[in-house]
Amino acid sequence: MSDQDIKTVVKDKYRLAALRVTEGAGTSCCGTASSRGECDPITSNLYAGDETAGLPEEAIKASLGCGNPTTLAALEAGETVLDLGSGGGIDVLLSARRVGPTGRAYGLDMTDEMLELARENQRKGGIANAEFLKGEIERIPLPDASVDVIISNCVINLSADKDRVLAEAFRVLRPGGRLAVSDVVVHGTVPAEIRRSVELWIGCVAGALEEGEYREKLARAGFEAVDVEPTRVYRLADARAFLAAAGLDADAVAPEVDGKFMSAFVRARKPRA
Repeated sequence: MSDQDIKTVVKDKYRLAALRVTEGAGTSCCGTASSRGECDPITSNLYAGDETAGLPEEAIKASLGCGNPTTLAALEAGETVLDLGSGGGIDVLLSARRVGPTGRAYGLDMTDEMLELARENQRKGGIANAEFLKGEIERIPLPDASVDVIISNCVINLSADKDRVLAEAFRVLRPGGRLAVSDVVVHGTVPAEIRRSVELWIGCVAGALEEGEYREKLARAGFEAVDVEPTRVYRLADARAFLAAAGLDADAVAPEVDGKFMSAFVRARKPRA
């Protein structure tokens, strides 16, 4: 697919997810999944009950992530946070709580329906120190050196131009600022035809980076102290039903799939100099 085709697929996925939540039908973690259960290993049990207490139910239902970057980022009071691909707003609202009234949390999303849902969730949650911006993560509508922390939850893997995303993230971070994102990462080599099928299950469109490539792109963008920490490693059992539905013999591809895909917490820092 072309870059524009990928963007259209992603935008349509999130538009439909927002509408399902708004209409009270719940949501599905992947556009190709026939039931919520098929994707539970990825999207379930990411947030503790005490974290989401007081948040609107719609914010929780609209979560399509693969991790919990708000906890792992170790946010501090007074910091300015930007969430790339903020969706229904759960990570922005949690971040706004963590940075307190002297801090600020921005959410960036390109989908009108998700922005509308996020702003309504903000209103219901009574959170004043948050703001949702319309735009693309490849072109962040914020000034240079304007945020302390960038988070993202299983969104960078959906971009067709990850180099541009990371360059923009570097631009808007203040010196010493940090990147702390949850994302899908590939560990090792996987044949292209199998990789595409499994990525459709995990990331909804093919695009997850190999761990070494992720590190290289971050370094090329200017980041230092790069670290990739697995948070969930997906086993063959997690993908068996999906692979069968895609016409693949799960047992035959097991050596190429088992343990090769993971959700990871990706950390990096912009140099202080």
